[in-house]
Amino acid sequence: MAREISAEDLGIDVEKGEGELFKWFVASFLFGKRIQRDIAAEAYRVIVDKHRRDTPRKLGHCSWRELVNMLGEARYVRYDESTAERLLKLCDTLNREYDGKLGTLREQSANREELEKRLAAFEGVGPKTVEIFMREAEKVWF
Repeated sequence: MAREISAEDLGIDVEKGEGELFKWFVASFLFGKRIQRDIAAEAYRVIVDKHRRDTPRKLGHCSWRELVNMLGEARYVRYDESTAERLLKLCDTLNREYDGKLGTLREQSANREELEKRLAAFEGVGPKTVEIFMREAEKVWF
């Protein structure tokens, strides 16, 4: 079985704070789908590194078509349309309900269980995405 990908593998240092945690959340979202790990990693690199959509505001201001095109550029084509839609909704919710900050989501959660429920409430975020994200986030949050 292939080794799990880490934030470090993508050049993300979650200990540097909010911006890096958001990048890891995007990566976790992409890895949480039934798609090859290398394709998900490339989709992350295209969206965050190449196109600089590295904050909820910047990513949320993409058009659906721009995001579908970015996913296509990375060959993340099986779920490109639904993934683009859900990433945009995720950013919208994060911006509206949590002031664009995962840290706010953490602060509003009484414990880890509540935090994981809040994460899972984002459309398209399932148990696998939460598990992947928390593997790194717990280093700074707990």
